[in-house]
Amino acid sequence: MAWWEGFDEIRLLIAADTAETGNDVGQLLSLRHPKSGNSMCCLLVNGVVQELNWFKQSYTSWFLGDYVAEDGGLYTATPVDPVFILLPIFEEARMKKGDDPGKFRLVDEIIFVEGYPGYQKLLSIAENCMQVVCEIKEIGSSKFFRLDDSKVLAWMYHRVCQLKQTLSTLDNNYAAREEKDRLIDAVSILGEYLDEPWLKLLSDRLRIDLTEATRKMSDIEILPTATECNGSQEKSRSDNKSTRAGRQAKKPKVETESHNIREMFTRASSRRKK
Repeated sequence: MAWWEGFDEIRLLIAADTAETGNDVGQLLSLRHPKSGNSMCCLLVNGVVQELNWFKQSYTSWFLGDYVAEDGGLYTATPVDPVFILLPIFEEARMKKGDDPGKFRLVDEIIFVEGYPGYQKLLSIAENCMQVVCEIKEIGSSKFFRLDDSKVLAWMYHRVCQLKQTLSTLDNNYAAREEKDRLIDAVSILGEYLDEPWLKLLSDRLRIDLTEATRKMSDIEILPTATECNGSQEKSRSDNKSTRAGRQAKKPKVETESHNIREMFTRASSRRKK
C-alpha cells in the first residue's frame, strides 16, 4: 500500500526528492513527539525519517489537477535525526532508578511501544542510533543496549556544534554574534525536541544559562507538527492563530525564523549523511 493511501482527501506535500537515493515509496508512521509525548506523523522513505508539519494561510487554495484543496493547507516533510525521536524510548527502556544506571535490553524490547506499532518500522534505524547513545553488551549472538548519559551528552554537543555552524550560513548577522549567543540559539532549537533534564545537562556542559535558552524557545514559532496520518488536521485548521504549544502567534519576523529553523535541520541532516 502506498503511503498516501488512507488519506481522507487529497493534500499537497513538499518533500525532498528521493528518486536518486532509492525506490522506496515511503511509509507514514504514527509516533510520539519526543518533547510533548503527543502523537506525531512521520514519513519514512529510504531509511530517512521525516517529520510532517502542517502549514496553512488564510484565503489560500491549491489546484491539484481536477481537485481543489479549498483550505489552502499543505504538509512539509523535514528530515530529522531519529535519535531525537527515539531518545525518550531509550530512556524509558533502561528503567533507571536513582543512582542505578538501569538495565540492558534487546532492541526488539526497547522499541516496542504500546499503541504505536510504527516504531517497529524503525528497527534497523534504531540499532544504528543506539550505537551512538548507548552502551552495548554482546552475549553470544545477541546485543543488549542501555542508554548512556555521557554518550547522549556527546551527541547533543555534536548537534549543537552543527546547528551553530549552520546558523552562520543562514544569515551573515549570525556570524558576527558572540559565541555564547550562538550556542544559546542552537540549544533553544534543540529544546523543541529534548526534555528539560537533557537540556540542563547540555547547558551545564556548555556553561550557558538554561533560562535564557528556554526564553528563546518561547519566542520561536515552529510549524505545527502533523498529529494524524490520515490527512485530518482539524485543530490546525480551526486554530491558525496559535502555535503547537498553544502560544499566541508571533509576527511575520518570527515566521521567517521558523522557516530558517526548518531549513537548518534539513541542511544539518544532509551534512551528517555526507
